[in-house]
Amino acid sequence: MSHLSSFVQFTASTVSLTVDDVAASQEFFTAYLGYTVQQAAEGFASLTRPDAFDVVLLARGIEVLPPEQRDQRAAGLILAYTLAAGLDEEETRLRAAGAPITMPLREEPWGERLFQVTDPNGVVVQLVQWAGQN
Repeated sequence: MSHLSSFVQFTASTVSLTVDDVAASQEFFTAYLGYTVQQAAEGFASLTRPDAFDVVLLARGIEVLPPEQRDQRAAGLILAYTLAAGLDEEETRLRAAGAPITMPLREEPWGERLFQVTDPNGVVVQLVQWAGQN
């Protein structure tokens, strides 16, 4: 019997980020990372991409959040995406498109190759490929 058999089945994964400027993050995720807008309203955007988790953007201070969460913003986290191939080409494409590369392409001692871009609200996105994968 599988360990997961005792848990409910998830149908999707979403990360919700509280940011100061929803429109700026929405533009970053759609222009550079290929997300599309599923829904949007004042202070809210739901972004989707078929091969990754969904991203929900909420404006800091929005009243739908519990009071203890309203003034917090996305910080201290990294959204990491693992690529099967093409990390070098993706870094080149993003650099040419004007994406803010905040950590250049490098290889860690344990074999992880990665680089980071950061959106206008400080959300760090890391693209990863394991060494030896093309």
